[in-house]
Amino acid sequence: MKVDRVLVTGAGGQLGTVLVKTLRKLKGVENVLATDLHIKPEDKGLIFPLDATNEEAVAEMVLGNKITQIYHLAAILSAKGEEDPLLTWNTNLKSLFAILEVARKYNLDKIFFPSSIAVFGASAPKENTPQDAYLDPTTVYGTSKAAGEQWANYYFKKYKVDVRSLRYPGIIGYQSLPGGGTTDYAVEIYHKAVNKEPYICYLKEDTTLPMIYMNDAVRATLELMEAPAEKIKTRTSYNLNALSFTPSQVVESIKKWYPNFKVTYKEDYREAIAQSWPSSILDTQAQEDWQWQPHYLLDDISNEMITELKKKYNLHSQL
Repeated sequence: MKVDRVLVTGAGGQLGTVLVKTLRKLKGVENVLATDLHIKPEDKGLIFPLDATNEEAVAEMVLGNKITQIYHLAAILSAKGEEDPLLTWNTNLKSLFAILEVARKYNLDKIFFPSSIAVFGASAPKENTPQDAYLDPTTVYGTSKAAGEQWANYYFKKYKVDVRSLRYPGIIGYQSLPGGGTTDYAVEIYHKAVNKEPYICYLKEDTTLPMIYMNDAVRATLELMEAPAEKIKTRTSYNLNALSFTPSQVVESIKKWYPNFKVTYKEDYREAIAQSWPSSILDTQAQEDWQWQPHYLLDDISNEMITELKKKYNLHSQL
């Protein structure tokens, strides 16, 4: 029986941190090679250096480790990306081309490419945004993801490269700090709450965005990748829905554990980015093609975030 040998780029990021651990449990530590451009001291020996924009380096890593699948997570995210648009474009697209070309040349089994709700702009309905809504993103990150979706579809149709993709909403997880996304408030706010510190939110209190808990995001990724190829009907990227909420709704949920938690609202440039995105999305195709269903609601997320962050900060005995 053929053994999957998996390469993960961007493994030190928010999603990569959890996805790598899950993949290693499922496929064996020896069969999952985690890589990133920058390695944190605590990750040495667990994550290995790789510049994913360097096709030759990617090919060497793939061939030297008999890789059969790649989860290409490396990217510069939305808010961070606006600080240097050309660098973001070059990094996000050049790395994708390197991965796609290696997959094409060496007949890899599957590629995962994450997209984002950032692909949507003013032309998409704000509520219940459908799978086939027109894409006119307002950030370079969103533009790079929209272009990446088309290239993924092109490589599938022209070269039969099995590329699969999800349009992630904002991802909430306790395992690591986020890396420069517009939805990062929904992670940062829990860190402040468990440390009994006030939080200054950079979005308006009533700005609604689609979100997903980390466990659901990882499960969706693996379910998509494990689905039979004939079930995958969308080769750009699937809408992925879990729940939508506002910062004030997160605060109300947190107050069930921390009644005195204080939040003030001081919007910055990220509010304009958030306003260009959908407030809710439809993922009918994901439900129909590979039976996607989320598990976590907002209070479930709050309960798990608070429980796990208290452990992380060694706050077992207090609320």
